[in-house]
Amino acid sequence: MTYLSEFAALMAVFAVVIVAPGADFALVVRQSVVHGRRAALVTSLGIGASLLFHISYTLLGIGLIVSQSLALFALIKWLGVAYLVYLGVKSFFEKPLEIDEGELAAGAHSRRPLSLPACFGMGFLTNALNPKPVLFFLSLFTALVSHETPAAVSFLYGIGMATALVAWFAGVTLFFTNPVVRARFKACGRWFNRVTGATFVLLGLRLAVQKAG
Repeated sequence: MTYLSEFAALMAVFAVVIVAPGADFALVVRQSVVHGRRAALVTSLGIGASLLFHISYTLLGIGLIVSQSLALFALIKWLGVAYLVYLGVKSFFEKPLEIDEGELAAGAHSRRPLSLPACFGMGFLTNALNPKPVLFFLSLFTALVSHETPAAVSFLYGIGMATALVAWFAGVTLFFTNPVVRARFKACGRWFNRVTGATFVLLGLRLAVQKAG
């Protein structure tokens, strides 16, 4: 029962965090509208895998080293800033969406499809190059998980959290790949690209001003 209580406490906090819009959310929305359901779902799996990556090194103690090293923290942060700005500039200058009614009904898209490894990599990198999860999981596991809890059990907690994250983004994907919703975004044309591009850049700038402490 102690393990169940710990897991319930972790999920209660994590459930609030995952629904807060951020770079991951913006990426899944864009993948859903521009590249379709399959691309968005694989991107979501990449985000979930990155979450397990964060949790794994936190449990191994590497997260503590990163959090205490300003140089390592800054390196990860600026790589994350560069990647978000790159996504923003790339999105801003893309051509307007061109999705016909038949493609909308079929959940397809008229652009050259991204490969599934590319979609997975985008999701993984967008989340992995954000140093804030280092501090978040360190504080979360320190506060809510007993030192006597085996590492294997803690990792199972992480799997549950990653599963919840992927499930949330799967729901986001299903909503934004709905033909009616995609048609609304199609009507926005170039403005959708500009808004999502600006969003990524602003998220990158917000990350740039964040500090380790």
